Amino acid sequence: MDLKILSLATDKTTDKLQEFLQTLKTDDLNHLLQSRAVKGRAAGAFLRAIFKGSPCSDEDGALRRSKIYCCCIQLVESGDLQQEVASEIIGLLMLEVHHFPGPLLVELASEFVGAIREDSLVNGKSLELLPIILTALATKKEVLTCGKGDLNGEEHKRQLIDSLCSVRWAQRHVIQLTSMFKDVHLTTEEMEHVVAKVLAMFSKLNLQEIPPLVYQLLVLSSKGSRRSVLDGIIAFFSELDKQHSEEQSSDELLELVTVPADELYHVEGTVILHIVFAIKLDCELGRVLLKHLKAGQQGDSRKSLCPFSIALLLSLTRVQRFEEQVFELLKTSVIKSFKDLQLLQGSKFLQTLVPQRTCVSAMILAVVKNSVHSWDHVTQGLIELGFILMDSYGPKKVRDGKAAEIGSSLSKMTNQHACKLGANILLETFKIHEMIRQEILEQVLNRVVTRTSSPVNHFLDLLSDIVMYAPLILQSCSKVTETFDYLSFLPLQTVQGLLKAVQPLLKVSMSMRDSLILVLRKAMFASQLDARKSAVAGFLLLLKNFRVLGSLSSSQCSQSIGVTQVHVDVHSRYNSVANETFCLEIIDSLRRCLGQQADVRLMLYEGFYDVLRRNSQLANSIMQTLFSQLKLSYEPEPDLLPPLKLGACVLTQGSQIFLQEPLDHLLSCIQHCLAWYKSKVIPLQQGEEREEEEEGLYHELDDMLESITIRMIKSELEDFELDKSADFSQSTSVGVKNNICACLIMGVCEVLIEYNFSISNFSKSKFEEILSLFTCYKRFSDILNEKAGKGKTKMASKTHDSLLSMKFVSDLLSALFRVLLWRYTSIPISVEESGKKEKGKSISLLCLEGLQKTFSAVQQFYQPKIQQFLRALDVTGAEEEEGEEAGITITQRAAFQIRQFQRSLLNMLSGEEEDFNSKEALLLITILSTLSKMLEPSSPQFMQMLSWTAKICKEYSQEDATFCKSLMSLFFSLHVLYKSPVTLLRDLSQDIHGQLGDIDQDVEMEKTNHFAMVNVRTAAPTVCLLVLSQAEKVLEEVDWLVTKIKGWVSQETVSEDASSQALPPNLLIEKAIIMQLGTLVTFFHELVQTALPSGSCVDTLLKDLSKIYSTLTALVKYYLQVCQSTRGIPNTLEKLVKLSGSHLTPVCYSFISYVQNKRSNNPKCTEKEKAGVGTSMAKVLRETKPIPNLVFAIEQYEKFLIQLSKKSKVNLMQHMKLSTSRDFKIKGNILDMVLREDGEDENEEGTAPAHMEQDREPAKKKRKICLS
Repeated sequence: MDLKILSLATDKTTDKLQEFLQTLKTDDLNHLLQSRAVKGRAAGAFLRAIFKGSPCSDEDGALRRSKIYCCCIQLVESGDLQQEVASEIIGLLMLEVHHFPGPLLVELASEFVGAIREDSLVNGKSLELLPIILTALATKKEVLTCGKGDLNGEEHKRQLIDSLCSVRWAQRHVIQLTSMFKDVHLTTEEMEHVVAKVLAMFSKLNLQEIPPLVYQLLVLSSKGSRRSVLDGIIAFFSELDKQHSEEQSSDELLELVTVPADELYHVEGTVILHIVFAIKLDCELGRVLLKHLKAGQQGDSRKSLCPFSIALLLSLTRVQRFEEQVFELLKTSVIKSFKDLQLLQGSKFLQTLVPQRTCVSAMILAVVKNSVHSWDHVTQGLIELGFILMDSYGPKKVRDGKAAEIGSSLSKMTNQHACKLGANILLETFKIHEMIRQEILEQVLNRVVTRTSSPVNHFLDLLSDIVMYAPLILQSCSKVTETFDYLSFLPLQTVQGLLKAVQPLLKVSMSMRDSLILVLRKAMFASQLDARKSAVAGFLLLLKNFRVLGSLSSSQCSQSIGVTQVHVDVHSRYNSVANETFCLEIIDSLRRCLGQQADVRLMLYEGFYDVLRRNSQLANSIMQTLFSQLKLSYEPEPDLLPPLKLGACVLTQGSQIFLQEPLDHLLSCIQHCLAWYKSKVIPLQQGEEREEEEEGLYHELDDMLESITIRMIKSELEDFELDKSADFSQSTSVGVKNNICACLIMGVCEVLIEYNFSISNFSKSKFEEILSLFTCYKRFSDILNEKAGKGKTKMASKTHDSLLSMKFVSDLLSALFRVLLWRYTSIPISVEESGKKEKGKSISLLCLEGLQKTFSAVQQFYQPKIQQFLRALDVTGAEEEEGEEAGITITQRAAFQIRQFQRSLLNMLSGEEEDFNSKEALLLITILSTLSKMLEPSSPQFMQMLSWTAKICKEYSQEDATFCKSLMSLFFSLHVLYKSPVTLLRDLSQDIHGQLGDIDQDVEMEKTNHFAMVNVRTAAPTVCLLVLSQAEKVLEEVDWLVTKIKGWVSQETVSEDASSQALPPNLLIEKAIIMQLGTLVTFFHELVQTALPSGSCVDTLLKDLSKIYSTLTALVKYYLQVCQSTRGIPNTLEKLVKLSGSHLTPVCYSFISYVQNKRSNNPKCTEKEKAGVGTSMAKVLRETKPIPNLVFAIEQYEKFLIQLSKKSKVNLMQHMKLSTSRDFKIKGNILDMVLREDGEDENEEGTAPAHMEQDREPAKKKRKICLS
């Protein structure tokens, strides 16, 4: 039978074939087709014959064709066919689709939808036919009468796609179904429907099935809906990462973790590769991604930026077209994140409204951590980002060899955080990825070597961290050895930092150490001074870090060591004997430096003491060297005055005078070494035999210092050939020499003071010697100050750096601290003797100033040691048990100190007015401000501090403007950490209004007295400028919130589900914004009616008025955006608009008129100043610039209010009274006058008076900025 069908199919006509097929049952045909297909016997030829004899023009033929088609689909899906046979059948079916009539196509497509719904497809091979069927159906323009109504082919296709997207897809067919849609022409609506369906299937698939599905989805996105695709993929993996991190941080059993970390991050890496590959083929996809992530910055950044999206961006940097844009986006995101974080931390108002999110920096570091899972495509982007952050936000300028930050404190902190983030990225990447370690190290070293004009401290810190992490790995690194060749050309500070950073490598690599020594020896004899100083710095560092056998351990040294380094002694290949030989060779090299310039000697003297403490076995060699050097300048005769050869310390070369021997630093080094030897070495050598030679050396040095002390006390000014009549000018060689000698004598006196204090054991005679030495020091100090004061410039005399060590100052202050604190709290300043003053300050004031500086230094530079510092201040601390001490917090200890200073300030304010000391009060406020920063804002101690400060401001009146500003600033700084200060601003504005009066002199003011600190003297400009600056900060916060919720609304428009969920926080923030602005309107309502004095108060108020109108405009624009949805505008906004229209805008115009009238009434220029009338005109224009800005801001506000009124169908303009004084006119007479000003200077004498009259009148009108 089947053979007959095949033979009839060969005929030219199909009549006989059709007749024969009509005699057969469809089931028989199906059976024959199945038999041939399974056996693989010319199934394709048989199928072609059947289709040839079943034309669609014939009803029976079309029906037969349809049934055979369905049979073929079942055969393909059965899995019984060979691959080649199945493919041949599918190919034939594809060719025959376009011959089908519309109703049969609808029926076939419906069969597929039903099969997908019922999950009856076995292998999904037949799904290749569905796009052909749908495409063919879409071409049928005629109306098709089917079970679903009378629709054309395109409409049927839309219905079928909707049905297909609404049924449940079997997990195993999701990828095939997604792939199928790329061959179907889809409208935008259909595309969105399909993409939403595929994205919804993500969560139902195994993780390993996601990458191929993403690939198919990306291919599909070339037809449209790119943003939805990218948004869905990013949101899916963001949620996965979030779940994974929560599971990792929870206490649940590891068996409950849904996705293993390794599998998740490998899948993410594959998906990122797919997306980047798709972007290379479709650049529009990359543009959509960047646009989407940029838009997300304005709203809830968690929905756009997450570790996955950041990794995607970093991988995208490999596409050159997008590299610059991606890094700019990441830089902006990092800075914005840090700024937002700082803004939140500084405002309790914002903290209650916007919960702190995960910082972008934490996300980037998470990417670094995750990149260990074969994310090689991300690591290069990480390295570049790290260096970009360090280059862009590191310290910029250099002043006197030190980095100097520019800009506000907020931007400085932000830049520091961004630079530190860059360093952390590079360090963590270095730790994880071995392959790129060489690249990171090379780039760091290149920047250290090439950036000689800018600070490289941040790169040196990074280098130090890298070396400390992997000294053994880097020991054979040639790049470090190559860098040593540039030491002679680098700044000294860079050389010191570089050698400190690589010091651990020198301990484990003999070749590296030898290379460095060769370089340093060459540099020692270089012609450049900086090169020789670098050599000395390098050799001193080597001496400090190569320990000799028998040296004291660092734990036996009470003082902290200057260079904090990790010792790698456990890896050392050198024994201590070799180290000793090595160190003695270096000391021999350094002795040659004692014949060089003073700067080189100075480095040696300052470095020898550190070497001695770290390498005590070198003490004898070092002390012998110092002793020999001192003998060159020492007068051995016991009666000879002065005891030192100062003339030998100064070198004359032609007309130039130089310091040759820094004798004071030499003595300082000897004094410190002696003191250390006595306190550390001698106690350990008790009972041991000591070398007589060594013992004699130290005794001889002691005797020399004692002799110098006695003779220095006896010496008069004339003995030094330096008296008040001597020449100290910097313009003559004698004057320069005298200055150098005087500074040397002062330095020697300081050294001797410290030496005698260290050996005094608190004896009276030694203390008398110390006072005598200080008298000598004071004589020379006074002479230098006096001579410098008489000179043309004070810069001619450089400030003398003190040689007193921190240990000495610390010991002295420790001895005096409690005495001075007791003196301050016990003896009022008013009863002190007026003669006992220094620089116009009483002893108590000096004591209080010392306290203030101590507290500030600890709070600023020693944050981790605040607890220890406060415990040391506590008198009862020594008696407390350790357990009790551990329970006392920093807040409690700081509060105890605060109470003491609160009592002092309260006693001063409660006393007589003539007893009030402004300087003392300012110092007390500064101390209280510093201590208050140590309080926890949520603690009761903080609330006590806040309420106490509020009470002082409310109940005590002082006319001292500086004290008032300091106290009010403290009050505001505390209050913002408790809640928003807008109500305070309103109360203070009422007080200012009452004190200064109204702009309308006929209005009688009722004075309010919320704050007694506001009086006629302090109201303006002190308090006025302070409250305006606080109002600016509030407006900045409100602006930030408006921008934030604007971004949320733009994100909500993408997804309505998100919109419904994000609505409550939006409403809460909207209410808070309106409340803040409403209170600020009442605040400005008071100030604009206040008769403020001309100057900064008026200018600042005009600028701030422009700002509040700009903020109101931004809020109106936000509601224009919101009104696009079904939500209308709240009643609170209507009330705010009414308040601004009735209480602010009218009085703003009155205030403008008040300011103009006040300026126009100023005295005019005199006749002698006529030549400078152009300058005066420019000044007037500059002064009146804020007024047009304010009027423009008001008009913009009203313009957008009109738009909002139309859109919301609410008349918001009913309370806004349009002003009549709104027109700006060009006055011709003024214009003529200005033009003439630059024109003819020589006018006709007869017309000169007339010209003068014309000049005067327009000048008066010009000063009144033409608003009327």
